[in-house]
Amino acid sequence: MTSAFQSIDKPHETRPFQANGHMDVVTLGDFTLGRGTFEPGWKWSNDVKPIAGTESCQVHHTGICVAGTMTIRMDDGTEISIGPGDVVDLEPGHDAWVTSDEACVMYDTGVAAYAKPS
Repeated sequence: MTSAFQSIDKPHETRPFQANGHMDVVTLGDFTLGRGTFEPGWKWSNDVKPIAGTESCQVHHTGICVAGTMTIRMDDGTEISIGPGDVVDLEPGHDAWVTSDEACVMYDTGVAAYAKPS
């Protein structure tokens, strides 16, 4: 068995959002990890929707917030707010926005196609 490693600080790719942040992505075999830096003012419907081309985010996110805060509104209107230490398993069909004065930083395993132009 072969092991592989890559520092998230030297990602395989960086996907810029329309504005207000970016996603650093490392892919090892079938495993993809992203570190999203969502700057104050970031909102999915403004910063990623033009890239994704869908009405709401259709990615299944699993990860942990390590800095800042974000509110997530599901398509059914349910809202949650997350902050440092919160682990999420977020189904597709949502919008989200940063609610802190600092960047919201999240590590996410659901980013293989996130914010990736077609």
